[in-house]
Amino acid sequence: MKKSTWNEGVQGMRKLLSLAALFVLLTPSAIPGTVTSARRGSNPDPAARDQFVGAWRLAWLEEPSADGKVQRVDCTGLLVYTRDGHVAVQVMYRNPQENNGVAPAQYVQGGYEAFFGTYEVGERAHDFTFHVEGALVRSLVGKDMKRVYEISGNQLIVKSADPNERWRASWERY
Repeated sequence: MKKSTWNEGVQGMRKLLSLAALFVLLTPSAIPGTVTSARRGSNPDPAARDQFVGAWRLAWLEEPSADGKVQRVDCTGLLVYTRDGHVAVQVMYRNPQENNGVAPAQYVQGGYEAFFGTYEVGERAHDFTFHVEGALVRSLVGKDMKRVYEISGNQLIVKSADPNERWRASWERY
């Protein structure tokens, strides 16, 4: 093979590799934060997601007691939504021994609830879904948790979409 032919082949291969690298860089799944959206689907209206973005503090939490009556629970918490579709929540029961059996066991361990992941908003149904990537209660990892919401001013009221879960939480913007 002639040296000039070999050099042309090397240059052609470099161009091909450069184009391939450019393609990978411009593909949405290569951009951080978009892999989950591409995998899960995107929100139909970005404005629906924007109303959640920011930090929220727990104003109150209502849960059924051992006798089935819904009561407010003494706890504190933080909920954070990011613009790129990530979420993290933490709730601490101030007196976990008093709330033993009250807090939903599938979410709480040792008087503490914590998980993080991504979220999608279904604006028409006033619902959103948490896609759990990590949690204190490891059985939640990989689960999708659907929630129903109302937003009024600086207040976000959330409850489970499952009618068997009778809890409700109110969050206020920081």
